This record gives sequence, structure tokens and C-alpha cells, in this order.
Amino acid sequence: MKVNYKIIFHLMGLLLVCNGGFMLIATLVSYLYEDGITFQLFLAALVTIITGSLLMVTTRDHVKEIKKREGYIVVTFGWIFMSLSGMFPYLFTKTIPSFTNAFFETMSGYTTTGATILEKIEGLPEGILFWRSMTHWIGGMGIIVLAIAILPLLGIGGMQLFAAEAPGPSADKLHPRITDTAKRLWLIYVGYTIAETILLQIAGMSFFDAINHAMCTLSTGGFSTKDASIAHWNDTPIIQYIIIFFMFLAGTNFVLSYFAFKGKIQKVLRDEEFRFYLIFTLLFTIIVTAIIHTQVNVEPSAYHPMVWGEAESGFRHSLFQVVAVITTTGFVTADFTSWTTFLTIFFFGLMFLGGSAGSTSGGVKVVRHLLMIKNGFLEFKRMLHPRAIIPVRYNNKSVSEQIVYNILGFFILYMLLFIIGALVLGFVGLDFESAIGGAASSLGNVGPALGSLNPLENYNNIPAFGKWWCAFLMLLGRLELFTVLILITPFFWRNR
Repeated sequence: MKVNYKIIFHLMGLLLVCNGGFMLIATLVSYLYEDGITFQLFLAALVTIITGSLLMVTTRDHVKEIKKREGYIVVTFGWIFMSLSGMFPYLFTKTIPSFTNAFFETMSGYTTTGATILEKIEGLPEGILFWRSMTHWIGGMGIIVLAIAILPLLGIGGMQLFAAEAPGPSADKLHPRITDTAKRLWLIYVGYTIAETILLQIAGMSFFDAINHAMCTLSTGGFSTKDASIAHWNDTPIIQYIIIFFMFLAGTNFVLSYFAFKGKIQKVLRDEEFRFYLIFTLLFTIIVTAIIHTQVNVEPSAYHPMVWGEAESGFRHSLFQVVAVITTTGFVTADFTSWTTFLTIFFFGLMFLGGSAGSTSGGVKVVRHLLMIKNGFLEFKRMLHPRAIIPVRYNNKSVSEQIVYNILGFFILYMLLFIIGALVLGFVGLDFESAIGGAASSLGNVGPALGSLNPLENYNNIPAFGKWWCAFLMLLGRLELFTVLILITPFFWRNR
């Protein structure tokens, strides 16, 4: 069966037109703030819209049917096309004149990684700062639909578990059609963004900073309008608590938010993944807080202006960094790599956890860890009772062996790619700590890493090939590995 290339290019054109439309919003922001780059942003938007429109016009007679193979291609190349066109605002305004750096920054934006090559963020024009945040927001909005509505249909990495909540033959479905599911989830996403913007503004942020940080929080991205990230507001605890709350929400399955708004609170509380996500967050925060109060002696600075002997301050910074890393948001209020060696390793491990499936967070996801641990313990029973059929259970339902194998395969592939990723970064010149940190952070879409890529630094000094490699890892991690890697297998392209 031949690949329906016309519908693929038609959809790519549609994505470009949408991307150009978002650029027009950034253009309006530039005009309102009179930052001097309005024309360049308008030109970038115009080029993107015209290119997309030409693609749509030349492929308008396509067959309106999309199958699995086209689905994989659309998902992967959709992110690539968006990233390539998303570079135009940086290149046209010359805020990032390097093609490599512009692509890295844009891919980091759309994959909601939050790693940056920029060194002086506060000096950038408002239109560009808004566009950086918007790339996060667009990517986060896209990943919700991808995780809830598309990946289960493609059978990716155990994401079939959401078939109960997403479109499918179940009483728990939001709506029988993907488009209607997407609309409901987008409404929640937009609502959360507006709510956080209002709360941050009430707490003391300017409107511009508030809307930018709201977009970056709900997408679990991590770009900030300040050089010091959220540490800029270390003297305003309420701002940090608001961001913590919305980071946690963004790392929760958005379907559960829908159920909560429908008044089905018990359904949320009974969800195993949510319970463990909450338990992990609280447990890890207690561990970090205890170590900070007993072992860390931090001198006041731009990142540590408070006395760490105070219980509230230590708890807040611990909670913020734990939630930021688990949800792969990447905001920072402190350099966690400067606390203790144990905590550096501890946060490195958290980069592999990830938030809930069906959220905007990256990483392996809590549900996969949960099912792997359950399956591991059941192996002891199977050893004692080799003839017994002992299925893995999730939310009081049996999980098929196919999904368990899929998840195990995903994890093995994830760790293999992490090792290869670290080896490549080591080969291009990064030290051991920076190489393993950069690979874990890029693949998990976390942002800040270890070594020379710690929360106080950026990715600018990585060699050009290393930046392209990190961008590739970001794409792999964001699209659940299999979606991208299947495209490089020979049998995928064979006509059958």
C-alpha cells in the first residue's frame, strides 16, 4: 500500500499556516511594545503562511484518508516543519543569527524542553520573548492531543492505556471523536493558562511576564523572560507557589482535569498514576528538604537570597525543584547541582521519572515506571508458580501482555538512547557529568542538566554537532521514541 503523500503535505501546509498565524500574534505584541522588530516578525509570518498556503493549494486534490503509516510521518515531520518555520522570527530579526542555534532554540521550544543557547535573555525584544514562550505553548497544546488522541491509535509505547479515557469503545471516553476530544482538552489548557496569568499578575508579576510564564508553565517548557529564571522572584514566595501549583497540574493527565471539572473527583483520586505521582512528589520533596536543612550551607546570592535555615524557604525551594524536574518544566529557583553530591545524583535520577501520561511533561512517565515495578514484583510469584497466569493490574483492570512488553521495550530503548546520547556528547568534547546530564535532559525534555549545563548555565558552548544531536534527542523524547525511530526502518517504506 502506497503512502498518501498528498495528504501528508497538505497537513504540513496547514501546520505552517497555523504557525504563521501564531507569529502574527507575536508581531502584534512587538507592535504594542514598540520593540523595533515588528516588520521582521511580520515578514517571518508572511513567508510561513505563503509557504503553507502553496503546499495546501498544490495538494488540495488529496485522498481524504490517513492511515497508520501516514500518521507516523505526519506526527514526526509535523514537529520538524514547525521547528524549521519557527526559526524564521529568530533569523529574520537576527536575535539568533546562527542557523544551528536558531534550530536548537526552536526545537527546544516546540518539544517543551526549555534548554536555551541564549545568554542575555532580558535584553531581547518583547516580540521575540513572546515567540519563545509561544513555541512552548504550541508544543504543549499539540502534545496533549498527540498523547490522548493519536498515540493510542498508533499503539505507541503503552499509550494504549489511555484508550479508555480518549476516543474508543469505553464509557469513560470524553467524546467518540478525536476532534471533539481535542477541543475539550484545549479548552482546559487555555483555561489554565488564563487562570495562571491572572494569578501571577495579582501576585506581582507584570502582565507580560505573567502571560509568558503561564504559557511556559502549562506546557512544562521552562523558558523564562528573566536571566535568573524564577529565582528572579525569590523574594516573592507566592509567585513561586502559584507556578508550583500549575506545574503540578500540567504534569497531571489532562483527562483527569476534565473529570475533576465534571465533578468526578473520586475518579481522579482512584487513578493509580495520579496517586503515585502525588506520593512521589511529596516524598521526594521531604527528602530534599531534610538534606538541605541538615547538610546545605548556602550563602545569599541572586539564586539564594533567603536564609536557608528558615523552614519555609528550604521547603519551597525543594518543592519547586522537585516538581520542576519531575514534570520536566525546567524552571529554576536555585542551582540544585551546588547543594550536595547526593542531591545532584538524586535530581539526575528524577530526570528519568517524568510526569503523568496524557500531560504536557516529558520523561518516561509515572505509569510506565509503575507498571514495570508491578511486573517486576509479579516475576517473583511467577517463579514460584510457573503455571499460574498472573496479570499486571492497573486501576483494578488487567493490562494485556502486549502493553507490558511494549512498555518494557520502550524503557530499554529509552535507556539505550540515553547511553548512546551521552557517548555522542562525550565524543564532541563534553565532560562526563555534562554529557550524561545533557543526554538525560534532552531525551527527557527537562532543560537544565549537570556539569557545564547546570541550571545557571546554557547550551551555547556545546559544539554545533552536539546541538543538532541534542535537538534530535529532544524530538525523540517528545514523540515517544517509536514514532520517530520507525521512520528509519526499511520495512516502514516498503509498499505492501
